[in-house]
Amino acid sequence: MINVVPPQRPTRHRAGGHWLLISGLLTLLLAAAAVFAVAPLRHPLPAPTVTRTLPASTIIPGKAPRVPWPATGQAALSVERIGSLGTSGGSKPVPIASVSKVMTAYVILTEHPLDRGEHGPKLTVSEQQAAAYPAEQARGESLVPVVAGAVFTERQALQAVMLPSANNLARILAAWDAGSIEAFVAKMNDTAAELGMKDTHYTDPAGYDPGTVSTAVDQVILARKAMKLPAFAEIAAQKQATLPVAGTVHNYNSLVGKDGVVGIKTGSTDEAGGCLVFAAVTKVGGRKITIVGAVLGQPGAHTPEQLDRVFRATRPLVRTATAALGVHPVVRAGDQVATIRGPLDAGTTLNAAQDLTVVGWPGMRVRLDLDIPTVPAELPAEAEHGRLKAITGTGAPIATPLRTGAGLEPPSTWDRIRLHR
Repeated sequence: MINVVPPQRPTRHRAGGHWLLISGLLTLLLAAAAVFAVAPLRHPLPAPTVTRTLPASTIIPGKAPRVPWPATGQAALSVERIGSLGTSGGSKPVPIASVSKVMTAYVILTEHPLDRGEHGPKLTVSEQQAAAYPAEQARGESLVPVVAGAVFTERQALQAVMLPSANNLARILAAWDAGSIEAFVAKMNDTAAELGMKDTHYTDPAGYDPGTVSTAVDQVILARKAMKLPAFAEIAAQKQATLPVAGTVHNYNSLVGKDGVVGIKTGSTDEAGGCLVFAAVTKVGGRKITIVGAVLGQPGAHTPEQLDRVFRATRPLVRTATAALGVHPVVRAGDQVATIRGPLDAGTTLNAAQDLTVVGWPGMRVRLDLDIPTVPAELPAEAEHGRLKAITGTGAPIATPLRTGAGLEPPSTWDRIRLHR
């Protein structure tokens, strides 16, 4: 007998379980891939980096001026707010004669300021001060006549000190201001220290005492400060003035009005020789530029010869400085200043938007400072970003904006994923 076994029906639930397993695995794989792809996007992008390609300074091209320094004595030559053209003769403190009166006038005007044209308070010559005149005259001092009871305004007294170089009015002003000459001299030395005149020492307000010593460099420091006082600059530029008792007096500085010279003060004694602190004004590129200098220790047997020698030594210095000054481009519009690099080597350049020009002379060094803010991830082409400044001396910087070259764009999503693989 044959037994027939009927076929069994397939178990469908087993096949369905396999598909569920495969589907779950695919879901997990897709989720893992999504996590792998999205995770890098959570990382912040590296900040773009800036690399400077412009030097920190540059030198104005051309042949540097040859300064005709005097063969003897000391000299210093400077251009206000721009820089120094140099010095000669060393830095040993030497007698400066009536150049000392620049400090006398400076102290008076800082403690008793005057506007241009203003006369200010009055001071009266005492009997004792008037009685000293014959002895001062017998010593051969530079003076103006005075009498007891004569009244000078502050301006007139300063004119007497600065133009005909009156020693007696320097002493009268000192006592009027400080109560005594000694107290005033202490003020002079304190002021010199405050201004950084480290090689200067005053012993009297007139400069008659050879113990009053300084250097050409220190006197240029003082002259630059003094010429910023309106009344001082006005008086130093005068060729003559009218004073009580003396009448019309003339400025010993015969260079005033020549070659742009606008002051400042002469000095001469046997110990000091011929001395002159000077200022001259010239126009460069539409700007008024002040040249300041000092020449000390020029030889001569007497005051007229000493002053003639110092004037002859000074005029070539003024003319050389005036001729040397010009407007010079140190960076041209479009010149590359820096490069910017972003992630995946995306990058651009920063370029000067305008010509950058300075007043100076060939051979002068100009500092170039960059001010570049933090660079964002995206910058369009020709976008303004940062500034370039040219700096000379103590003057205000000359600046130009910086502009990008090509645009800087952040990486795409796919690039960011590749960046972190």
